Amino acid sequence: MLFDTHLHLIYPDRLSYPWLEAVPALNVPSTFASYSQKAKRLCISGCLHMEVDVEPTQINQETDLVTELMADPTSILCGAISAARPESIKFGQFFETAKHNKTIKGFRRVLHTEKDDLSQSKTFRDNIKLLSNTSLTFDLCMLPHQLPLAADLVDYCPHVTFILDHCGVPDIKGGNLSLWKKDISALAKRPNVIAKISGIIAYGDLKLWGLDCIRPYFDHTVASFGHNRIIWGSDSPVCNLGGGLETWVAATHALTADWALDQRHAFYKGNAKSIWTV
Repeated sequence: MLFDTHLHLIYPDRLSYPWLEAVPALNVPSTFASYSQKAKRLCISGCLHMEVDVEPTQINQETDLVTELMADPTSILCGAISAARPESIKFGQFFETAKHNKTIKGFRRVLHTEKDDLSQSKTFRDNIKLLSNTSLTFDLCMLPHQLPLAADLVDYCPHVTFILDHCGVPDIKGGNLSLWKKDISALAKRPNVIAKISGIIAYGDLKLWGLDCIRPYFDHTVASFGHNRIIWGSDSPVCNLGGGLETWVAATHALTADWALDQRHAFYKGNAKSIWTV
């Protein structure tokens, strides 16, 4: 059984997603009912919702939607990684409220579409430091050239648990392995960073990619972080850009076929359930 740590749900009738206008392939509803049907068939036993960069004034409404979907006794939805704006002086007030919301398991601020220095300001760093010694995590969604900046942030907040999204978003289509590989190895030396291996099929060439294309990135992430500091995520529906949820689940099983049973259990769900006690 898999535990999906990175599910996006898109409800245009409830929330506004400005960035989706530039991505027509994803600018369609992606509901929990549709995902749940696939999850049941693919042996996905639980999931966390990952924020979808909604209009900032609707961040709390997105969490409310997840709470509603969790209320169904048959729901496999276990919580949410909430959007946040740590660069704001109002983050402290937001955090004080959010940390008492049982739905929220962590926070994310999308950084790969922002200026590189956003995460380097003292306000941003001090706000992330508020998560120190709590069960609340912070997801790092950054491009390969930003990984040294991620390391700087992690060093400033040594008592915060960070989750690196999508193996650091490697340029699999372009085959740019060397610099990414070096910086992943360096980031993995920080014991408070967990690598999320999620939806990397979306970064290959849809018409050409195969397991041999993604294996070097998959294997290096595992080798750098070890089996006890990696978690699985679908990145649904973004993974549709590389073949879909079913394809990513099949690739996951193929890439881990020679692992020991305890190693697969840790990656598939054990590590995630320990991090968030879900």
